[in-house]
Amino acid sequence: MCPRRLLNRVALAATLAFSNTGAAFAMPQVLIGSYTHDSGSPGILRLRFDPESGRVEPRPLQTLVSANPSWLTLDLKNNRLYAANENGPGQPDPVGRASAFAIDPATGRLSPLGQQISLGDEPTHLSLSHDGRYLFVSNYGSGPNPGGSLAVMPVGEDGTLQPVTQLATHKASEVHPQRQKSAHVHSAVLSPNGKTLFVSDLGADRIFAYRYDPANPERPLTAAEPAAITLLAGSGPRHLVFSPDGSQAYATLELSAQVARFDHVDGTLVQRQLVDLAEGDSLDAHSPGAIHPSADGRFLYVSDRAKANRIMVYAIDEHGSLNEIQQRTSEGREPREFAIDPSGRFMLIANQKSDALVILRRDPDSGLLGETLQTLSIGKPSDVKFIDRAAP
Repeated sequence: MCPRRLLNRVALAATLAFSNTGAAFAMPQVLIGSYTHDSGSPGILRLRFDPESGRVEPRPLQTLVSANPSWLTLDLKNNRLYAANENGPGQPDPVGRASAFAIDPATGRLSPLGQQISLGDEPTHLSLSHDGRYLFVSNYGSGPNPGGSLAVMPVGEDGTLQPVTQLATHKASEVHPQRQKSAHVHSAVLSPNGKTLFVSDLGADRIFAYRYDPANPERPLTAAEPAAITLLAGSGPRHLVFSPDGSQAYATLELSAQVARFDHVDGTLVQRQLVDLAEGDSLDAHSPGAIHPSADGRFLYVSDRAKANRIMVYAIDEHGSLNEIQQRTSEGREPREFAIDPSGRFMLIANQKSDALVILRRDPDSGLLGETLQTLSIGKPSDVKFIDRAAP
């Protein structure tokens, strides 16, 4: 083939790559959500991530003003980002909201698409139905009245959010005298097949199960059978994740400082294991929060906040059972969330109360966390999400 024809083919391939919605960026990017009240942070930061060194470029590619975007949810298929604006009583904006943004497929640049009221206080988590038609908003509601709720928010074909069409509330267990006076919905996660929504309610000591049926557009959720998984009284379920193959589920229990393991079959959860993080210490010293498996399903990572301020590392055996292999300091205070980069060689930790994003080296083979590579000053970081166009 002549050199000119080869160059033309290369140029055409590059043009097609950047015109495709799955086009690769020159370098992966990372989004940071942060609490804005008294933090100096604008809300959302978009930064360049170097996959070779594991370092983040300190100067943001873009910043967006958004009130308390404590949780970020990406829809890369449709080039959109959704943020939970954790507003509530006592905040400059006392109204809980969810916001939508368009993502430029070639550059990653974010453009606001508007927002909607979540009909609850302090929305802390968002998830998207697999068909992209609904956003499930977890209103934590720290106050006893009205407490927490699950809101169902339709998504327009253009990515804009529509007013809430369905609201679900639960009865509190009232075991913990301060934390369980009312329901506190902390997360809502779909089963791998997208047919069952599992809702962790810290105030009710239950994980509620709802069937998802978009054929009923105004009320797409109905109670499943069984309608809930009852956990240890006073345990306070926070976040639930599934193993990559969908056979297992793992949940952080914030108040009892534990991790629960479940077998997952046909939209039902059966508890099989309970792992204690406190191990004889005072429960006040521990507060499990973020929980994520490695992409290969061999390891599970859990952030332990309060006084512990560490990342727990568990090996997952062939039956799904957890075996602790490491306790690694988060190099900061209140590791609210973390993310493993697409290569699996680095972990980025949002240390909320020390205003720092910390990057650790990770060994993909052993699962162990290694040296600290970088500490980046960011006001009250709360969530970390990668936009990686090079990933399949």
